[in-house]
Amino acid sequence: LFALDEYYEEYGIKTSQMPVVISGTIVDMSGRTLSGQTTEAFWVSVRHAQPICVGLNCALGPDQMRPFMTRLSNCATCFTHAYPNAGLPNAMGGYDLSPADMAPKLRQWAMDGLVNMVGGCCGTTPDHIKAIADAVKDVKPSRTIPEHPNHMRLSGLEDLTLTPDSVFQNIGERCNVAGSIRFKKLIVANDWGKAAEIAQKQVEDGAQLLDINFDDGMLDGEDCMRKFCNLIATEPEIAKIPMVVDSSKFHICVAGLECLQGKCIVNSISLKVGEAEFKSQAKLIKRYGAAVIVMAFDEEGQAADCEAKVRICQRAYKILVEEVNFNPVDIVFDLNILTICTGLEEHNNYGVDFIKATKIIKDTCPGAKISGGLSNLSFSFRGLEVIREAMHSVFLYH
Repeated sequence: LFALDEYYEEYGIKTSQMPVVISGTIVDMSGRTLSGQTTEAFWVSVRHAQPICVGLNCALGPDQMRPFMTRLSNCATCFTHAYPNAGLPNAMGGYDLSPADMAPKLRQWAMDGLVNMVGGCCGTTPDHIKAIADAVKDVKPSRTIPEHPNHMRLSGLEDLTLTPDSVFQNIGERCNVAGSIRFKKLIVANDWGKAAEIAQKQVEDGAQLLDINFDDGMLDGEDCMRKFCNLIATEPEIAKIPMVVDSSKFHICVAGLECLQGKCIVNSISLKVGEAEFKSQAKLIKRYGAAVIVMAFDEEGQAADCEAKVRICQRAYKILVEEVNFNPVDIVFDLNILTICTGLEEHNNYGVDFIKATKIIKDTCPGAKISGGLSNLSFSFRGLEVIREAMHSVFLYH
């Protein structure tokens, strides 16, 4: 899909001129692909390619495939297709479902509005395909493409939808060498197994997303990102949630995107690199099908007060939505939660500035989300956990 998008852009081809059809395979009755994704997570991972049709093929016969085809038909906002096998393989590796037995099953799928296109995979012969074609030739396609609200949809092995009613999403940040000394020591010692245990513990403790960061002068960030992403991809209890690929170096974020299935979030890009580079990075993120966190920085530096936060984020939003064609719900602004009570008077309003800017940006940048590193707020009181927790509670309340 990435290569197709590059090719289409290079040669000026529109998807309407050369439509994309995507097939996935549910391998058994667990309802998951070979790499472990649910049907819904698979759709979330590929929907950015704007296929004309998406469907399931192979592995299962019509009876086994139907419940998963139903789930895909309910979530896919394009045409759907199915190419089931002629039943399950027998002891000799053959397939026993005859054309006369298989065709009525797919006719019923068409009549029930599950599919717009049908065919056959393993075990089917020209006789099967003719019988299927004859069975559906008088069936008027009854599937209505569902219209879902435009919400942020992410995925690991499972899907995650953020609606206006969703509570705070907790991003686990213990797999960040800048935020966890223990994690950093394990990475430096090449103890990847123990490092993965930290990731799993965060998922068990309720993290809905997992941040991964290897920004440290003593580490090869790109190599570490690839190793760790490939490792946790083999751990279903970790890989089930979406990942936040985090680095101040964009090529390290790209390394993570190259290794992870599902729809991730890139953390982060900003206008401090200039408008042209910002657009280039955003286009690449969109091509990978990821969402993006945009830091409130521009060419002049970090936004500290409300006015600067709003100005920078509105400018970035306009570029992303109008010029890069980014889905607004896939944009997250990090407005920089800065430290208060430092002894400098100009820092005292930082918390209020963040809260005010959040409301304005929510009102003027429809669909966009807000994120922030909450611990920064109370950094002046490190070691005094009761005070810090009270400050964080008041901040989150407002």
